[in-house]
Amino acid sequence: MKKIILLGATGSIGQQTLDVIRANPDSFRLVAMSFGENIELGLEAVHEFKPELVAVKNREIYDQIRLNIPSSCQLTYGHDGLCETAAYHKGEIVVNAVIGSVGLIPTLKAIEAKKTVALANKETLVTAGQIVTDYARKHNVQILPVDSEHSAIFQCLNGEKKESVERLILTASGGSFRDKSRNELKHVTVKEALNHPNWSMGAKITIDSATMMNKGLEVIEAHWLFSVSYDQIDVLLHKESVIHSMVEFHDGSIIAQLGTPDMKIPIQYALTYPNRIPSYESERLDLTKYGQLHFEKIDFDRYRCLKFAFDSGKIGGTMPAVLNAANEVAVNAFLEDKIPFLKIEELVERALEEHAPLFNPTLEDIQEADGRTRQFVQSLIN
Repeated sequence: MKKIILLGATGSIGQQTLDVIRANPDSFRLVAMSFGENIELGLEAVHEFKPELVAVKNREIYDQIRLNIPSSCQLTYGHDGLCETAAYHKGEIVVNAVIGSVGLIPTLKAIEAKKTVALANKETLVTAGQIVTDYARKHNVQILPVDSEHSAIFQCLNGEKKESVERLILTASGGSFRDKSRNELKHVTVKEALNHPNWSMGAKITIDSATMMNKGLEVIEAHWLFSVSYDQIDVLLHKESVIHSMVEFHDGSIIAQLGTPDMKIPIQYALTYPNRIPSYESERLDLTKYGQLHFEKIDFDRYRCLKFAFDSGKIGGTMPAVLNAANEVAVNAFLEDKIPFLKIEELVERALEEHAPLFNPTLEDIQEADGRTRQFVQSLIN
């Protein structure tokens, strides 16, 4: 039985991870978890799974719930509490499902404690890919992808030699506005943006899917996860979300991983790797229901955020951290109805233009660039 630490238990990935644990009580046990502001869902998970250690976002939530948790559960809070949970001594595998750059330091703490990391937090590798991958190699820790696209590539590469890889092909649904022209995007609403045609995800990642920034972050992740150059990474628009990604080899063969748009499948695979166990929770893929699968080239003029991500990744240094920080602030402003949808990419572009990248950055350099970028973008909004 694997002992699981779950960071971000009340988010979309966190809730689906709990579904996987719940469906496989003989295979997994939740020993530690964290959650943010969704107290109701957090307490439900605490009482159902009875983890030994729980971290909450801040002291206010800690004081609010400390008398409502089982006596066998240790409660902590804040950044230090999140890091303590990530390194909890009884855990074997850490599922990092928190949103945003807050997930970086806990990932490093988990690696330091020699936990296998099942990574759903894109920002960890986007902002500090070199540092994280070097750290994982130093501590002989494996980073397993949870994103459906990276899980697909990971599965396609099983048993293959790295030198045989020609390119990675990430697929993209196109998000909520894939059938709209840029002119039609000027007045779209938050409600419309959150209506994803294929996937059920959290608010931030759904907006990122609509701008295609989500795919851009995945491109940068793929670069670090699979040690390939950006010239070896392509993105295809694939509206059905049946093929989750593909790998082309230098002999012309292409291997693809297919499945229904259900995150529980890649989550379970990360938890069971290198083995597989039956899944009774997920719908089976029936290709006869689709009849045809469609693919289109990506238009970088239409999806400018994807172009920003490719360019930032190729420049390297602190540039991807700036890309991510600017996007987080801009998306939050859009969700709060402070800016229109197309303003997201404008703010990201301004931040990238203003930044002079620092190469071979330390963790402190990355954090400083992140903080300065957030202040700059916020000043443009205010």
